[in-house]
Amino acid sequence: MSGAVHYEVFIRKTAPAPWSLLMATEDRGHAMETAEDMLRDDRAAAVRVTKETLDPDTLQFSSVTVLTKGAPEVRRKRVVPEDQAGPRCGGPQDMYSPQARETLARVLEDWLSRQGVTAFELLHRPDLAEKLEASGVELQHAIQKVAVPESQAVGQPVHDLMRHYQKLADRTIERLVVAGRQRMFPELEDRGLAELAHKLAGSADRSFVMGGVVSGALKGCKGARARLDRLMALADAAPADGPPRALVMVALEQILSELMASRTGLAEILGPSLDQGASLAAVVRMVAPREIEALVAADPRLGLLIPAVDGPAARLGARLSSGEFPLLGASLARMVLRELMSPRRLRPRDAPGEIDILRALAMTLTAAAGRLLTLEEIQNAFIERSRSLVTADFVAAFVKDCGTVQCEAEQLTRLCENVTGLANKRSAARWLAACVTSLRFESEMRRAPDGSTQALKTLADLQRAVVGAALSPTDQDQIVAAIGAVGGTLEAEGRILAQVARAPAPVPARLRVLLRLAAGETGPLGPCADRAKAEALKLLRAPEVRTALSAAPEAVAPIRALMKQVGLAA
Repeated sequence: MSGAVHYEVFIRKTAPAPWSLLMATEDRGHAMETAEDMLRDDRAAAVRVTKETLDPDTLQFSSVTVLTKGAPEVRRKRVVPEDQAGPRCGGPQDMYSPQARETLARVLEDWLSRQGVTAFELLHRPDLAEKLEASGVELQHAIQKVAVPESQAVGQPVHDLMRHYQKLADRTIERLVVAGRQRMFPELEDRGLAELAHKLAGSADRSFVMGGVVSGALKGCKGARARLDRLMALADAAPADGPPRALVMVALEQILSELMASRTGLAEILGPSLDQGASLAAVVRMVAPREIEALVAADPRLGLLIPAVDGPAARLGARLSSGEFPLLGASLARMVLRELMSPRRLRPRDAPGEIDILRALAMTLTAAAGRLLTLEEIQNAFIERSRSLVTADFVAAFVKDCGTVQCEAEQLTRLCENVTGLANKRSAARWLAACVTSLRFESEMRRAPDGSTQALKTLADLQRAVVGAALSPTDQDQIVAAIGAVGGTLEAEGRILAQVARAPAPVPARLRVLLRLAAGETGPLGPCADRAKAEALKLLRAPEVRTALSAAPEAVAPIRALMKQVGLAA
């Protein structure tokens, strides 16, 4: 395509100068020669030529550098804003922020997984802090993982940051160990959680102490499901209302958020046998149980795709549905969107099943839109997911089990129905157009074992499915015309219309057959339908046909409806 590829020449007049565009041309040789001349005549210190290719779907250019010559670029020292200079955590209190806990969960992921705890618990349990300090290597590696990227971001030496975070870790551990020795974290065997929450409501360290109490209550709980069950029991024991209840519920929500953010923990809670798609559907059912139950009641087939949620997960779902733990509900909903927008397959060994679970997720998320996610966010996530459904690998897996080209066409039509986004619709339409315009498609239809009449009905069904796939008018017209052309060939070879016209059947019956073909019910629209319409018009003009229709008034009503559909009657 002319203009789809062009070349751009950039120059730097001096080594420290930025790149500037000199020219753009569709002639590669001219671009390369101009760049060499600029460098040879000392009119530039450095030159660069890039190839720009236009993507017709996104109308965006992709750039590839084909030539770079001259003085190397001068690396400028990164200027760090004053508000970003220095370590991001200055004291032990900063370690308890959500961002710091998220970093801890990342750099200590393996250690926390082996201990079966979360970062929140590590920051509130003296025994875990002492164990981490004794490990030595684990803590040192975690500090390195934090200091190296932060050094590049804030412009401080790595060793200075490592020394700072080592001292910060020592102070945080010492504070937690001292709190344990002073018995700041009462055990719930001694008093009830509600009573303790009321007592702590006015103290300065109430959040720290309540975090230690709740974390200590999880000691001995092995496995994410048992830990979730224990947390739900603590939620049941929380005060009824007011600041004391908020004190307990906030601590529980922070642990729950970290527990559910773990892929292994979530799999254990929902069921280890679930694949990625079923796991996401179960999360949506847990977050929005009322909406999903209403959908399943209206369409029982959804119940086969969306796993049931039971036990502590169902108890958590009931609380999320009633408006409790809003941050947890939002984080779970965001997690579903992130997974939808990731390249990870939902059902790696079952491409048709992936389409099924995506439809179920689309219905359930749309039903729950507004409370946790906006409709626009959901649509954007499915547009991003649809990009992976029109790749060559997925399409090959999707039609792998098809034994006939007819089956492939039907599967590709289903793919067109289930992708969203203009560019993705166009990509899916290309796959379908390549199938129905192939010689193999026409040859197989002409050799249909059930005869030409059934083949025409199959083509009509396929054509209606294409119309219902919401493709662009250009793509739809191209595919519909290709199917119609094959139908015209089949009818001409089988002389079906001529046989119908001469059949020894009553006139109303023959007329109904012709009109149904003309309407696209039993044959595809196109040459076959046009010829059927002409044959029906010829039959209607015959005097004997009018006489026969007058003699059978009960047969006129359905014929008149078909004539209106075809455009032969007002």
